[in-house]
Amino acid sequence: MELQRLLSMMTLEEKVDQLLQLAPAFFEGANSAGQITGPLEGLGITEATVRRAGSALGLGGAEEAIAIQDAHLRHNRLNIPLLIMADVIHGYRTIFPVPLAIGNSWDMELAGRTAAIAAKEAAAAGIHVTFSPMADLTRDPRWGRVMESTGEDPWLNGEYARAFVRGYQGKDVAKEPYKIAACIKHFAAYGAAEGGRDYNTVDMSEWMRREYYMPSYRAALDEGCEMVMTAFNTVDGIPATGNRKLMRDLLREEWGFNGVLISDWGAVKEMIPHGVAENERECARKAIEAGVDIEMMSPCYPHHLQELVESGEVDVKLVDEAVMRILRLKRKLGLFQKPHRYADPAAEQDILLCAEHLDAAHEAALRSCVLLKNEQNTLPLNKDMKTALIGPFAVSDDLLGPWSCMGKREETATLAESMSLLAASSALTAVGCGVESITEKELTDMLTAARSADVVVLALGEASEMSGEAGCRADIRLPGCQLELVQRVRELGKPTVAVLFNGRPLDLHGVLDEADSVLEAWYPGTKGAEAVAELLYGEANPSGRLTMSFPYSVGQVPVYYNAFNTGRPQSDPSAPVRYESQYLDIPNEPLLPFGYGLGYTEFEYGQAVLSSDELHAGDSLSVSVSVTNAGSRAGEETVQLYVRDISGETVRPLRELKAFRKITLNAGETKEIEFLLTEDMLRYHHSDLSYHSDSGAFIAMVGPNSREVQELPFQLISGVYGTTTTTT
Repeated sequence: MELQRLLSMMTLEEKVDQLLQLAPAFFEGANSAGQITGPLEGLGITEATVRRAGSALGLGGAEEAIAIQDAHLRHNRLNIPLLIMADVIHGYRTIFPVPLAIGNSWDMELAGRTAAIAAKEAAAAGIHVTFSPMADLTRDPRWGRVMESTGEDPWLNGEYARAFVRGYQGKDVAKEPYKIAACIKHFAAYGAAEGGRDYNTVDMSEWMRREYYMPSYRAALDEGCEMVMTAFNTVDGIPATGNRKLMRDLLREEWGFNGVLISDWGAVKEMIPHGVAENERECARKAIEAGVDIEMMSPCYPHHLQELVESGEVDVKLVDEAVMRILRLKRKLGLFQKPHRYADPAAEQDILLCAEHLDAAHEAALRSCVLLKNEQNTLPLNKDMKTALIGPFAVSDDLLGPWSCMGKREETATLAESMSLLAASSALTAVGCGVESITEKELTDMLTAARSADVVVLALGEASEMSGEAGCRADIRLPGCQLELVQRVRELGKPTVAVLFNGRPLDLHGVLDEADSVLEAWYPGTKGAEAVAELLYGEANPSGRLTMSFPYSVGQVPVYYNAFNTGRPQSDPSAPVRYESQYLDIPNEPLLPFGYGLGYTEFEYGQAVLSSDELHAGDSLSVSVSVTNAGSRAGEETVQLYVRDISGETVRPLRELKAFRKITLNAGETKEIEFLLTEDMLRYHHSDLSYHSDSGAFIAMVGPNSREVQELPFQLISGVYGTTTTTT
């Protein structure tokens, strides 16, 4: 049916309810059938409202999706199908490493492939839209949701956002099989919540937002992302969900986004505790005026939007525009012709956890782990060496992490099981314990195993509920009982390896300084234990590189590589001078920098060379460097290019990532790496929010991470380049 005609046939009540999204328990046909009354009463809506609702979230598989859709169409007067959405964040049933870990792979093709597999599984299970990717810039590891981001660099985050969108949606989400629509989140600047505390205030200049926090959202939209989700936080003192300047003026008018804008869970009604609305009625008015098309799990629209229109306080055109955007997405996904889309219980059984998907999960886990330390070549382990595997994650299946959707722990091997398959017979002893407390018996058993071993592997970390949404921590060290375990093992004088399972950068004092080797595994997903075991035994070579700095202390945070210099920069960390920008008790620099990571081989960099010391608009400047594998085995290196603008109209960071190259080198092999620098890579937002470059002095930097770089000065010649209009 032609959409304008369909819209004209809808009553105002039907239009308003089309803007409502509800959880499965509200719908007939849900797995929780017979329990609908409670949710209806809790939200204060009627069964008739549910039958007119436009979308559902969080369904449990193809059978439930089909049953709910069929029941909905039986009762919906105009046969308008539901849009079915879910939090498919790092896999549906086959669970991949968390997004922060995938970010550490520096592999856009891999990231896109994980999203494509997640889309295929979700589509077969009846899902039409995923609430992913999250492109929030993250600089504060206290925030639990850093695990859902890809790190602290705006350009790199944007590249990952593009890759995830391509994976979920393909080239044409309407035509390619088993694709789902992506929803970029959380618009905007949610990663800068004060104190690293979820749902908290964000207060920053528009210049800061546009220069650092907005580009990754824009990259996803440029890639064709179909939906946007509002953030929980305030922007310029106004909650994002009711922020007309942010949503209508910037997102809709300036950026030209005409897709669907959805609130986060309950966020429309949360304008009341925020203090910008007295009641639900005011919430409904402010949200629709801001351009929010779908209200997720709060009842302000169904309770009050009709009366607001009928009283003349809200123009019905705003409602019509919102409904039309939702209907257009439903048409684009083909739901009017095929309301179940790809939902198919039989196909679901064949697709979920299939061998191809498990192989991809295994590869993603291998490429996401980061070797942080390896003294005395403690790693890789000798398979014949008597090894004690101890600690809270030795025999734990809590490796999937937060937001693991339909993943099942019982389908995930433990590290002990995976290492046992590779180790020589009887070479491995495994003893587990609690994450936040260790009993005397557990401690005794672990130390007994350690004493009789040649090498000790400590499997440490955070339980999955300690990160993710609402998983914020003020103390980002490992729990004290784990640090005590490390110390007690160290007293035995055994070679010691620490493996970390966690969702954020940690303060690693008491681990990095005590263990001989440290492997950061993050939450590695369904095939994570097998991948970690292979890395420990040297069947694979660690290649991950950090995309978020590890702080020296929580007192530094937010700490990030692309910081400003200040007017009184620290001149010499080894000989501090008073009245410079520094701490008296800790270094300024993070413990482990952005871009850092080791492997089981050594790479040597030759002298970097510039093709010219001048760059003109329309031309390019070549930055080249030779890289040699000086070790005894093949390995992968991530060569990184940074730039510093020496003098800008606004302050510029000490370094900014502009490009990188991943290369694989055999032992003894050398490759020449070339980067091309162009004028457009030097543009930035000025104080009037225009976006262009300035002529003047720059430094190109190349190296294995953001700290260890060679510096090469050059000049951008003649004039101002780029646009003078406000843009990102």
